[in-house]
Amino acid sequence: MKKITLLIISILIGTMACFGQAKQSAKAKTGAAQVSVAQNTQSQLRVGAAKLNVTPKLEELPKNSLGIHDSIYIRAIVIDNGVTKAALVTVAGNQNEQSWKASTERMEKELGIPAKNVVISSTHSHSVGRITAQDEKIFTTVKKAAEKLQPAKIGWGTGVSYINVKRDIIDPKTRTWWEGANYDGHSDKTVYVITFKALDDTPIAVYYNYAMHAVVMGQFDMISGCVPGATSRYIEDSFNNEIVAVWSSGAHGDQNPIYFQQTFDLRDIRIKEYASRGIDISNSMPPGGTGLDRKDPVVQRLMHEQELITDAMGVMLGEEVKRVMREVDRWLYEAEIKASQEVISLPGRRRTNQGRGGVEGTYEDADPVTIRIGVLIIGNIALGTVSGETYNAIGTQFIKESPYARTMMVTIANGSATTGYIPDDASFGMQVFEVLSSRLKPGYAERGIIDGILDQMEKLK
Repeated sequence: MKKITLLIISILIGTMACFGQAKQSAKAKTGAAQVSVAQNTQSQLRVGAAKLNVTPKLEELPKNSLGIHDSIYIRAIVIDNGVTKAALVTVAGNQNEQSWKASTERMEKELGIPAKNVVISSTHSHSVGRITAQDEKIFTTVKKAAEKLQPAKIGWGTGVSYINVKRDIIDPKTRTWWEGANYDGHSDKTVYVITFKALDDTPIAVYYNYAMHAVVMGQFDMISGCVPGATSRYIEDSFNNEIVAVWSSGAHGDQNPIYFQQTFDLRDIRIKEYASRGIDISNSMPPGGTGLDRKDPVVQRLMHEQELITDAMGVMLGEEVKRVMREVDRWLYEAEIKASQEVISLPGRRRTNQGRGGVEGTYEDADPVTIRIGVLIIGNIALGTVSGETYNAIGTQFIKESPYARTMMVTIANGSATTGYIPDDASFGMQVFEVLSSRLKPGYAERGIIDGILDQMEKLK
């Protein structure tokens, strides 16, 4: 009897063990299936990049143009995470509301890139002029980039370049506000860099951000990409033109190239030429190089120096971008893409007197002005965007307050603000042309922009 009982117990234990093993096996299979499903919902990032030569034909140049100095481009990067897409675009020169609106609407409708996921920045090169059919060319460039999508990874890094300087300064001779190299003034020297590589480490594109006006070639009256064009050209040449290097403008409203003396010298020559005809432009400045004798050896030397400086700064900035690219050691292979944009309205003013600098401005109330602000987040990288020429202190304060360690500010982005320059609150006390011409009332823009973008970030969490 005891033997029979022991046999039954043994059979029961064996049966339970087999059942337990079967249950564990089933659980393991279920777990594997769950992992497989989870992996299927995550998509490898894909990236494509393209550029389009938009240099006008000679017959398209305006009457005052003296020709083409170097080619200009629209450059674009498209990012696809399997759920949605984003685009980073930079236009040589300037964009306008119509081209921004028309091109982004087409991207959303025909390419599946939501308009809010697009950042279109301008190089603001003063030597580009108007690009005909700009919206069509922006869309074409983005479409070409989307057609080149391939599995990729994204890296972030920052560097330093000392080719910019605050341009608002009290002239030591006149003791009034004017333009010059203010070495003690606020100036962010950071180069912000996003690198895009294929999975085999082949570079696809780089998106770099720096705060500096592209004004060195402005008096040539010739088509030129200026320093942004020279920098991208140098980077692309370094990679046998198998990479697209996309400049974006940081908070550069009060930032000039640090080597700018030739422009001041040429300005003095123009002032004397106008004065000989009984016209005083000492506190104003007609656009371009009107009043310059291009056959004058002094003018020729100064303009040749400007060409050398443009190329030199392009090489210096390009080398720093390349260094940052080499040192990236953490990569995103998958990333959530989130974005938001909105238009804010701020109190406006209208100036009632004249003078480029050193005079007290007088104003009357005017209609409110508008600025489009936004944020594009790719994984742990955040791009805050502003549609106007923002002072540097606003950009650095926004980056300081951003909850994302990897943050940059992209300005003159997504259309064109109606504000003119956008000084920080403290700079409204300076009698310089950017402040005097600003259509903003003091005390509203700085926090309006910073808090507006931060609020959008908070809502996207």
